[in-house]
Amino acid sequence: MTTTMGSDEQPQSYFPRWKFKASGVIMPEERLSWGQTVVSGLQHCVAMSGSTIIAPLLMGFDPNVAVLFSGIGTLIFFVIVAGRVPSYLGSSFAFIAVVIAATGYAGQGPNPNLSVALGGIVGAGVLYGVIALIVMWSGVGWVERLMPPAVTGAVVAAIGLNLAPVAVKAVSVNAFDTWIGLATVLIIGVVAVAAPGLWRRLPIILGAIGGYLLYLLFANGLGFGKPIDFAQLAAAPWLGMPSFTTPTFHADAIFLIAPVAVILVAENLGHIKAVGAMTGRSLDGYLGRALFADSLATIVAACGGGTGVTTYAENIGVMAATKVYSTLLFAFAATVSILLGFSPKFGALILSIPGPVIGGLSIVLFGLIAAMAGRIWVENKVDFANPANLITVAVALTAGAGDLTFKFGAFTIGGIGTATFGAIILYQILTSPLARRAG
Repeated sequence: MTTTMGSDEQPQSYFPRWKFKASGVIMPEERLSWGQTVVSGLQHCVAMSGSTIIAPLLMGFDPNVAVLFSGIGTLIFFVIVAGRVPSYLGSSFAFIAVVIAATGYAGQGPNPNLSVALGGIVGAGVLYGVIALIVMWSGVGWVERLMPPAVTGAVVAAIGLNLAPVAVKAVSVNAFDTWIGLATVLIIGVVAVAAPGLWRRLPIILGAIGGYLLYLLFANGLGFGKPIDFAQLAAAPWLGMPSFTTPTFHADAIFLIAPVAVILVAENLGHIKAVGAMTGRSLDGYLGRALFADSLATIVAACGGGTGVTTYAENIGVMAATKVYSTLLFAFAATVSILLGFSPKFGALILSIPGPVIGGLSIVLFGLIAAMAGRIWVENKVDFANPANLITVAVALTAGAGDLTFKFGAFTIGGIGTATFGAIILYQILTSPLARRAG
């Protein structure tokens, strides 16, 4: 099978041959020395680890299983895009609000209704796959018309605002928990602003480590809070099978969670275009494949107990900083993640993270999701003097933040679904020819 990279290149084999290059900008079909490939691949593991680990904790998923399927999903992506689009697939935060709503998760420990959430995530993956196949057949123009930046930004902001009460509740159990949560937030901020070099790109994981150590000092050492129990960590073996969970399918959960596919399409579209801009070549020809790969990876993950996955901006940031775009790095990073998934010791360490530390991380991460909307609007020069944009955003934000819920018989649509579908439908109505004639 052959494929082409552009009009000025000759047909190539399905996978690149990864020509060695020692320095300068390393393109997707090039590679560093094998030693540098290992080190750079590990760097991508670190970059994805904060969000990929924290997201399952916030939903009550097993982090070992989530990390394992992030690696499997990345390899699926690697194969389907023919090793020509550099990207890592990690846990998607877009699922958090709808999973919590669908399962009634209390915020601590394993999610007792995990299988119900998995069924909904499979539904989202199937819808995502249908959209991907349509894009492969007809192009991406209709997606951009259906979800212009004003709508996409509104939905992203609604997700972050809908999650805000979860984060606040996690740090509000008592005064000690509140101070630990706020200290974690401060550590993340200081790292993001003042840390040297690539450390600045790892604020979430460094914030988690800093918050953990603070909690350990004041709780285990000085007795201000409930001590961390290391019994499970000590008892966990270094190697072992992950705890897989199979999905169960409930119509209301599927109806609530499936619309997240719309967010994943917009997210993946933005990431592919960002990588294309950084490498100086259009990757639009691989967009349909990338969407389909992400959808398949999400379905596979949910069938075994993993979170839905998406392409990761964290790893795109590492590529922007290093100018190394070799896709081999992601194949190596994925392999490392799969190996970590088979270490119960690693999973027990993650599960020992105290609640207020997770709460502090959540305050930042959920806030960043909401703030990302501002970036979308600014970069795309969204005109808020246009009433169609302004009203669409205003309604979506209120519906998401207030968790506006609609019930249709046995079906329930929570704030995220209401904001998503509401923004899409309202924008199309307000920009329709009929509305323009009326104006």
